[in-house]
Amino acid sequence: MRVKVAIGLRPGVLDPEAVAIERSLKGLGFPDVANVKRQKIIELDVGAPDREAALTAARAMCEKLLANPVIESYTIDIA
Repeated sequence: MRVKVAIGLRPGVLDPEAVAIERSLKGLGFPDVANVKRQKIIELDVGAPDREAALTAARAMCEKLLANPVIESYTIDIA
């Protein structure tokens, strides 16, 4: 099954890259840009017999490696 994980910083965690992107966009003539957020997307195939098993495996991957639970949150999509 195809798994898509979107990982982003939790609310309140400073993202210097997003701040720089927002400032640059404003400097390029987009003054109405606000609240820029970045995410990383990880897509992978999981050999699971069903959606629930794929979701369980994806959660374990996030908790063990893909996301830092202290500063990041994630969403999982199963295709």
